[in-house]
Amino acid sequence: MSPQRYPSVALSRPFPSRYGVPVVRAVDPRLFRLTYFTHCLACDWCHDQCCEHGVDVDVVHYEAIMRHADRLERFSGIPRARWFVKGREEDDEVPGGASTRTRVRRGRCVFLRRNGRGCQIHAFCLSEGIDYHDLKSVVDCLFPITFADGILCPADEVTDRSLVCTGVGPTLYRGLRGELAYYFGDAFVAELDRLERAAAAT
Repeated sequence: MSPQRYPSVALSRPFPSRYGVPVVRAVDPRLFRLTYFTHCLACDWCHDQCCEHGVDVDVVHYEAIMRHADRLERFSGIPRARWFVKGREEDDEVPGGASTRTRVRRGRCVFLRRNGRGCQIHAFCLSEGIDYHDLKSVVDCLFPITFADGILCPADEVTDRSLVCTGVGPTLYRGLRGELAYYFGDAFVAELDRLERAAAAT
């Protein structure tokens, strides 16, 4: 589903991610206003609701996961045949030009840690000394911010308030500023900082 449309603010130039795509040309100003809890590991009430649909995994990160499949399989206890749905969806805005999706098991992403909080892939990366960005997809790391048609914007789960942790905490932008800097660079967040100040002044 495409994110809900809202008037966007054009950037001074296109900003490609470190993978070449996505390329962000405009920003939805609601990023500077809408809020969410942000500090997931400090939460004891959401029950990982954001994991209920699984997550899109672009080809680049799917292949990276599969390069670690033997160890990840032992770590998670989940056979690799159960990790992803079959087939790929073409999408020229994601690294590798296509994505698949993690399977859902008992109402949550197959990689959700059932005996604790958070993601098995993230926990695996920490245990192996791997940067989690190497295995977790861009869509995953940026949630609840997303992108569509060159616009950086809130995920639908924020705008329709189906995400239970909306309405408290920092803004979407502040909560994910570090991730945005990782993917799009310091010049990108410097420009967004200026837009944030302009939005606060209106």
